[in-house]
Amino acid sequence: MEQNDICLRRQLKKWFLSCVLVAFMLAQGIAQTGSGTIRGQILTADGNPVPYVSLTLEGTGKKASTDNDGRYEFTGLSAGNYTVVVSSVGYRTAEKSVALNGDDRLTVDFMITAANTQLQEVEITGRKESSYKNTSTFSGTRTETPIKLVPQAISYVTKEVILDRQGFKNNEVVKNISGVNQSSYNNNGFVVRGFATSNRLINGLRMGSSGWNQSSLPNMERIEVIKGPASALYANTSPGGTINSVTKKPLDEARKSVNFATGSYNTYRITTDFTGPMNDTKTLLYRLNLAYQNAGSFRILQDAQDMVIAPSVSFIPDDKTMVNFDIVYSGTNGRLDRGQAIFGATAGTNLNSTPISFAIGKESDYQKEYHLYSTLSLQRKITDYLSFNASYMKYLYNENLEEHRTSNRYAVDADGVEIPTLMEMQTIHRVGKNYTDNLNLYINTNFNTGSLEHKVVVGYDHISAVSPVGNSNYNAGGYLNAEGTGVISGAYRPENRDRYLIRDNMPVPNVPHFNLENPDYSITDIANYVNVSSPSAPTRYYLNGFYIQEQIKWGKFNALIALRQEYYSDMLNYEMADEERVEQNALLPRFGLVYTPIEPISVYATYTEGYQPQSAGTIGDPQRFGGPFDPLISNMVEGGVKTEFLQKRLVMNLAIYQIIQNNVLVNAGAADNPDLLRPIGQERARGVELDVYGQINANLSVTANFAYNKALITESDNPEEVGQVFPNAPVTQGGFWAKYVFSNRALNGLGFGLGSNFAGERFGSGANRLRLPPYMVVDAAAYYSVDKFRLSFNLNNVFNKEHWIGGFDYNRLFPGTPRNFLVGVGYTF
Repeated sequence: MEQNDICLRRQLKKWFLSCVLVAFMLAQGIAQTGSGTIRGQILTADGNPVPYVSLTLEGTGKKASTDNDGRYEFTGLSAGNYTVVVSSVGYRTAEKSVALNGDDRLTVDFMITAANTQLQEVEITGRKESSYKNTSTFSGTRTETPIKLVPQAISYVTKEVILDRQGFKNNEVVKNISGVNQSSYNNNGFVVRGFATSNRLINGLRMGSSGWNQSSLPNMERIEVIKGPASALYANTSPGGTINSVTKKPLDEARKSVNFATGSYNTYRITTDFTGPMNDTKTLLYRLNLAYQNAGSFRILQDAQDMVIAPSVSFIPDDKTMVNFDIVYSGTNGRLDRGQAIFGATAGTNLNSTPISFAIGKESDYQKEYHLYSTLSLQRKITDYLSFNASYMKYLYNENLEEHRTSNRYAVDADGVEIPTLMEMQTIHRVGKNYTDNLNLYINTNFNTGSLEHKVVVGYDHISAVSPVGNSNYNAGGYLNAEGTGVISGAYRPENRDRYLIRDNMPVPNVPHFNLENPDYSITDIANYVNVSSPSAPTRYYLNGFYIQEQIKWGKFNALIALRQEYYSDMLNYEMADEERVEQNALLPRFGLVYTPIEPISVYATYTEGYQPQSAGTIGDPQRFGGPFDPLISNMVEGGVKTEFLQKRLVMNLAIYQIIQNNVLVNAGAADNPDLLRPIGQERARGVELDVYGQINANLSVTANFAYNKALITESDNPEEVGQVFPNAPVTQGGFWAKYVFSNRALNGLGFGLGSNFAGERFGSGANRLRLPPYMVVDAAAYYSVDKFRLSFNLNNVFNKEHWIGGFDYNRLFPGTPRNFLVGVGYTF
């Protein structure tokens, strides 16, 4: 018992001494903890904040990291001398020594510079800028070049604008780009400088079919529009402009974020973005973007689910070799929205005769599509003056569609009199896929001859697109024959009345008419109709392009001279006994000159030509669209000024241009084929554009644009069309978006956004030339950031303005979204 007491006393003594020691250590810690603060902001040389920069207080073990606005803070500091050290991969280390007295609140700002200013030649690692302004582009010259030195207008939206507007689809953000207007809800439904554009690029490589649904944005770094013909760089492209989507690339510093959003029309959305090094030497980098959205719409039956899976890996074993690999899956499960149908088929018809939510279709309709593509890029420096660059993309598009749609005409009675409350219908069940391969090889060399600096690119492109055997359509339409045993395709012809089945003085349709006054959206089995299965002809087109480009710098002048030789082959009924082949070739020049009288100002002029074949492999199934047609041939003259203000934080670009295009295609308005196209001759666009990007100060960010563009038909087989404004091409359009974030102590972390977009009147296509009224829509937002959380509230179309973004005719109008909101919460770690 005594022995136990001794042991107990020893244990109590140890416990007491331990408590005393802990109390002493805590007292020391408390005694050493002060109330002083060192805070500040890290900026680049051009005034942009630098997020995720590491800072240390030398000798204290204290560490901090900058937030999205480049701000940092050390708290709980005692009086003394401190050295603040800033370090970040890609920037030179910086340090400052300060003396802290008592409860001082010192502000210590840094301006850091890049450790290596050499530009990439293939986009391997990601963009570190975190503002509305983007400094460089690969799309204008195929190598990274400051935008101010590219002799052509290149407009864009960055991921920061996408984040602040909580954009998820392409059409939600391209309205922030001058000269771009929507003509429909479809992914290829854009008009740039008055010209319909269908060719799309991803990282400067040709994608396959753009599909129906708008492209998703969660894995995009920025969206660029190369204004005017880009054929001298990218082969067959649209003359008004080419949309290039740039995917997010890995960064050599760890960043992770998760965002959730919900709002109007039962929208639910989650996105993630993880990036950073995979090893200690940072030779292996990764990025992973994931996204899922389930959302409805103000349009009837237009709910959809979207998913994006996008991993990316960069390998940089040494300073001479860089490799990047992307693979992206993007899928949508929804229905195809053909737009609003209205009563009446003449110009001046009341657009409000049906509600803007009005759609034509059935609950059982569906539209499932997915895109799967992978990209491999390599840059290898052979010497300090010579490098080899290669990029390859494999692209798969897959579609499974079933829809009830109009035949683009009203129902008629047995005498052929139109009934404007009934629409003639057809059904389409289409299954198909296509594959696109894009290989780009080029050599880049830099050298000097006297006072001239040369940058020469010599390259080769190969693009191949195949629509294989097996693509097929299963269609129903037309009217029942007199016996009710078969179908007479096409429009009803009253002169052949005896051939049709007539009931209640009306021909009986194969697919029941759609009643605009009493719509029926119930489930319908298309097997109840008389369907005709028709295979789509297999097609393949491929091109081989050889080009040379030289950029010459002499003092304040930068000249660009480029020439591309294009060889194009198109095959209808590919690899079949009756294969038809079309061969074309074109020599495409490009000339540009940039003059920089003083550092913030560049003046430029350019001339370039465009070429775009319009045969089966490019346009699609000739049974649906017609053709082959003569190629689109275009040219552009452009001049402008590119300026930088406020220590390069703010950019303003002005462009003046003329574009002429021959062999333009428009919808033929054929009664028997609603997709048929026809050429109209020549179109000319003349206009002025203004784009503004960047920061007015550390608190205020802005992007703004304005365009004046007159796109007229100047030649046509139909004299009445000459002088008409091209469909869906407003003469004026523009808008802005501004964000202000408070930095004072009381409101720190709070921010507001405000923006507006407007477009002048537009006209549809076809004989009726429906007029779409001008509109202006106002959007607003509020943000609050605390610690690693960010709360966002976006209110779009604040004043609930009824408007139409585009349209073709009386049964295909595309109204804009009414007032809607989105609430988001994000966590960065």
